Amino acid sequence: MISDINKQVEELEKEIYNLENILKIKDKKETIQVLQLKMSEKGFWNNSKTASEVVNELKDSKGDVDDWDSLNNALKDLKDLFSICDESMISDIVKEINKLRMDSEALKLRILFPGKFDKANAIVEINSGAGGTEACDWVSMLFRMYFKWSENKGFKFKILSEVRGEDAGIKNIAFFVEGRRAFGLLKTEIGVHRLVRISPFDSNKRRHTSFASVDVIPEVKGDIEIEIKPDDVRIDTYRSSGAGGQHVNVTDSAVRITHLSTGIVVCCQNERSQHQNKLTAFNILKAKLYKLKEEEERKELGDISGQKQRVEWGSQIRSYILHPYLLVKDHRTNMENHNAWSVLDGKIDDFIYAYLKQIVSV
Repeated sequence: MISDINKQVEELEKEIYNLENILKIKDKKETIQVLQLKMSEKGFWNNSKTASEVVNELKDSKGDVDDWDSLNNALKDLKDLFSICDESMISDIVKEINKLRMDSEALKLRILFPGKFDKANAIVEINSGAGGTEACDWVSMLFRMYFKWSENKGFKFKILSEVRGEDAGIKNIAFFVEGRRAFGLLKTEIGVHRLVRISPFDSNKRRHTSFASVDVIPEVKGDIEIEIKPDDVRIDTYRSSGAGGQHVNVTDSAVRITHLSTGIVVCCQNERSQHQNKLTAFNILKAKLYKLKEEEERKELGDISGQKQRVEWGSQIRSYILHPYLLVKDHRTNMENHNAWSVLDGKIDDFIYAYLKQIVSV
């Protein structure tokens, strides 16, 4: 038994030190020193944009280093404990080994975010597809799922625009998710989501299938250069129909920007003023144009976008079945969860990481 535990400790030690190389911990420790010196320079905070970029880079590097150091220190404690162990301590050591193994696996997931914008905040759009009122209600269910997921992670969440369905639900909605690696996580949700259930809108209680598409783009800030000429866009203002405070509801503060040459339309209605709505809409348009540019250059969909598919039967990435049984299945990874209501309550991390591991080949 002791020899078996010794082998497990050696394997765990090898895995943790391997993580040090994978996550480039030594390089990040040097980066932290350089950034901290930069922050102490006179006039550093005068340029808020540059300061913000440095602070965010420091935060990311420090997060990885602190987590690895914590894991490595726990490993040292485990080895010290094992060096004096007897039969009465075996169960405690096994528990600690299992905990460290789980922590190591969680840290390993950091390598799943190699993309240029994976650390960025995310802008998510959900649009109803085939299914009419059913599809609009399905959009509202998906919106709630992502809201609960964001809430559980402590991410900030803000609705940008919303169009309600004629009878119920939401026809389309756009919202902003702010948090560490929000885009890197949510890019896995791009595609068509299918719902099968007994319709609450059908008096005959028949089973219905509904579809909704999810698209996710990164908040690009100053990371890219996209020129938008005044003649390339048409800007319309209108009265907001959604939540957003008294000022929004009584003035024509909502903004719709149409990019004439591409036909891309961006709306924003829930900021405090028309000016803020306009700035947000332009930032979203900028991200969409960059995405389009990437697609055109590669002649196929690139790293920051999912495949554009028709919002109907046969093109779904994930199915949510609520009748005649409970099941959520991701058709890309074949991962299944029979606790469908838990998934719809925001527990989607298993699906997210399974797909990330697949595309990064971990």
